[in-house]
Amino acid sequence: MLATLVVGAMVISGMAGLFAGAGGSSEPTVPTDAAEGTNGAGEGAVAPLPEDHPVHTLARRDADDPMAIGDPDAPIVMLMYADFQCAVCGRWTREVEPTLIGEYVDAGDLRIEFRNFPIHGPESDLAARGARAAGEQDRFREFYEAVYAVDAHRDSGRFTEEGVVELAREAGVPDLDRFVADLDREEIVEAVARDADEATMLGVTVPPSFLINGHAVVGAQPVETFRDTIDPLLAAAE
Repeated sequence: MLATLVVGAMVISGMAGLFAGAGGSSEPTVPTDAAEGTNGAGEGAVAPLPEDHPVHTLARRDADDPMAIGDPDAPIVMLMYADFQCAVCGRWTREVEPTLIGEYVDAGDLRIEFRNFPIHGPESDLAARGARAAGEQDRFREFYEAVYAVDAHRDSGRFTEEGVVELAREAGVPDLDRFVADLDREEIVEAVARDADEATMLGVTVPPSFLINGHAVVGAQPVETFRDTIDPLLAAAE
């Protein structure tokens, strides 16, 4: 097990530059003007990475991953690194993601895999563990949607243990006693830490950040930016 973790860390550390120079600002927003969105590569510049590129080892880590949506065999996999206290992540989830789901996920072309990147303190960490615990009972997506349904305010108290349990109840988590116990279960704590370490070693600095078949998009860019990356990759996969 230790050898596997060390090898994994070495692979990821070798990809630390993936987010360097990627599109998006350090204060990401959801632009209303499509012309403001760019992946930083220039029109027509997106091309598939080599099949043996180590970035591909990060995706499809579990065909039954409860924190993923979409066909495990979809040609495009988008990793999303996000913090549940991130208001910008919430706006992206409400304003952009539904279009991507309707256009690509439902068609079997895109799989979205969520990664916890809790950078805003203890409430972010507890929310991340809550999401994992909800996923253990097949309610991750419902928990995710309940959290992002409203604007987040950092350190508001929304993600105290009591608040997280209420979100789990809203998400329909069937066994709340198990949920509470799982919040501190070693496997869940470690899983959240692994996601965060992966993001850090890749060079992620702001949530939300995305890897689309290895191509970085930083910030809550508009849907056109995601289409500009996904469509050429889909065309190349045909």
